[in-house]
Amino acid sequence: MANCRATNWRRNDGLMFTPYLNGFRDIKCLYPQPLHQMEKFLTLPQGQFQLRRFPVRKDELLQAWDAADEYLLKYLAAENLSAANSTVLILNDSFGALAVALHQQAPLAQSDSYLSQQATVNNLDLNGISRQAVQLLDSLTLPNQPIDVLLIKLPKTLGLLEDQLHRLRPWLKPDCKVIAAGMVKHMPSTVWTLLERLIGPTTTSPAEKKARLIFATVDPTMVLPKNPYPISYRLENSEFDLCNHANVFSRDSLDIGARFLLQHLPDNPAYRDIIDLGCGNGVIGLVLADRHSTANICFVDESFMALASARHNFLTAFADTRRASFVIDDGLSSFAGNSADCILCNPPFHQQHAVGDHIARQMFQQSHHVLRQGGELRVIGNRHLQYHLSLKKQFGNVQQLAGNAKFVILMAVKR
Repeated sequence: MANCRATNWRRNDGLMFTPYLNGFRDIKCLYPQPLHQMEKFLTLPQGQFQLRRFPVRKDELLQAWDAADEYLLKYLAAENLSAANSTVLILNDSFGALAVALHQQAPLAQSDSYLSQQATVNNLDLNGISRQAVQLLDSLTLPNQPIDVLLIKLPKTLGLLEDQLHRLRPWLKPDCKVIAAGMVKHMPSTVWTLLERLIGPTTTSPAEKKARLIFATVDPTMVLPKNPYPISYRLENSEFDLCNHANVFSRDSLDIGARFLLQHLPDNPAYRDIIDLGCGNGVIGLVLADRHSTANICFVDESFMALASARHNFLTAFADTRRASFVIDDGLSSFAGNSADCILCNPPFHQQHAVGDHIARQMFQQSHHVLRQGGELRVIGNRHLQYHLSLKKQFGNVQQLAGNAKFVILMAVKR
């Protein structure tokens, strides 16, 4: 065992562990083996599948599935719960592992993430499976048929799960099999309470590789409480009412980062095309539209609920007096170069439960491509994220416009 001291091994939950003389010590996945040195294939009773995370990165650090995916798929095969004549609905399938493995059942796959949907499409292509084998639904689109089997990957935001269960409950057959899967460390006790309150009695499986399944039995006599989503509040110091769907960040009130950025918005009348990148409920673009009456505002996000909230808030504020664009996208992937004067961005620093700055760096790179010469990218971020390093590398310049104990506001100009 002493010879194994420097050897790292990959766990099924995506972390690394290092064997030591006194046992195994978990470490953060900061320097794992790149993808070409790791297992790329998920082997299951349903078959063997090659899977990749999305956006695709060179020398990817993480797997596109976890132990909860494996546990759920092995259970389905053992219990024969994904028969060909059953309607299967999958919720929150991060990178398409469940949909790809169950493609022969022609499942429905509902997600609030455009990136997750693109991962599913890419992984279907990667395995030579027709894209028509899986019907992709966004988080606000209901199925068109009753559900026999509901498979849930527990999302990071339980408010999203609550809203999903409210919307889908009428579509569940009385004998529908409802199974939720997740890693034990990401399963708060409120998950059981939520499933019992909106579906019916629950039981659990033993933990396996730190994953667990929760089984809920549909109670047809249950009277559902009112769905609390979307949530609305009045934007402070304004006349704007903001509507927020369940998966919108800081849906109950204005988050402190947005509040700080609102105090330091650009005020250049020459800006004609402005992008609110990662718009959330659209509060930044909304205030910019109010201050820049002739500017074209474009709201961009990868969350269907976020973009729906931004659209609703803009139309409520301006009715038919102003127009704006609303784009669901992987950052600015679909945007033409040299097409914007100003981009404002509060980048996410996590993708599901994985933390990192790769999405922010992609946003910075895309922004440089999309901005016209002399155009600016204005970014707010936590101090510890050190975005100034990435911005300087991409733009060749960066300026701190403001800062407080938690946040900095940075500006980079395309030369």
